[in-house]
Amino acid sequence: MNASNSVKTPSLFARIADNDLFYSFVRSPVTVVAAVVTLVIFIAALCAPLISPQNPFDPATLNLMEGFTPPMAPNAFTGNVFWLGTDAQGRDIFSAILYGSRVSLLVGFAAVGFAAVLGISLGLISGYVGGWVDSLIMRIADVQLSFPAILIALLIFGVFKGIVPPGVQDKVAIYVLIAAIGLSDWVQYARTVRSSTLAEKNKEYVQAARVIGVPAPVILLRHILPNVMGPVLVIATIGLALAIILESTLSFLGVGVPPTQPSLGTLIRVGQDFLFSGEWWIVLFPGLTLLVLALAVNLLGDWLRDALNPKLR
Repeated sequence: MNASNSVKTPSLFARIADNDLFYSFVRSPVTVVAAVVTLVIFIAALCAPLISPQNPFDPATLNLMEGFTPPMAPNAFTGNVFWLGTDAQGRDIFSAILYGSRVSLLVGFAAVGFAAVLGISLGLISGYVGGWVDSLIMRIADVQLSFPAILIALLIFGVFKGIVPPGVQDKVAIYVLIAAIGLSDWVQYARTVRSSTLAEKNKEYVQAARVIGVPAPVILLRHILPNVMGPVLVIATIGLALAIILESTLSFLGVGVPPTQPSLGTLIRVGQDFLFSGEWWIVLFPGLTLLVLALAVNLLGDWLRDALNPKLR
């Protein structure tokens, strides 16, 4: 028998187990817990229609007599028990958190994707082309960095409300929110990719591709982009937590998603109106959910940053 044929190809599980990232992941209990928490919240939000006892945003399922029911206490009129209580309209807080998490995660992932695509594209062009194109893109980035992200998002919302008819605003509010957060966060991706592109474009494999006549877009996408994605993954992971927090902040201020599609920030804004009247659970549980989700995603980002840093290996 040929010796080469006797060597078995490692299975997919074996290759994953031998991977440095997997080894670093299982050796960090905090990271494992953070990943489990993030996965549980993500699956629960994705399966909200199947898990939640009611659709909290369907008026037909609400009963005003069940309003302000404390957690795990029977309602005085109907006798129904709600795990996390109800709000003023009789909405089940647990169901509202599940549906609100769907909106927050949707906006967070979409905003990070939009910011990453925009920032990576501009960073590749800036670093590869250089010259006045590089100077223009980087000066725009420098100007944007001088303003807080929330101010940029508020400015975009202000312009949006000024040019879009009121009857259309609620229908496109989520898309505007995604664009506002994405446009306020692309700079980090662009600056990181630009610096990596400056280092990669002078290497031999890029020079060889130029010599044989490979077009610049192909060089950027096929050769340079895969070698600059490591830092981008770290920024995207941490940026997801920041995007979720920014979306919740905007919704808390009343300029985020419409009331018909409330997120965690909207639930917190509604709950804080009743905080000092004794209905503490209305704001506490959505706030804890947002805190746990942001913390878990941030911990994953910190681990990924350390795991992809060759100096720490």
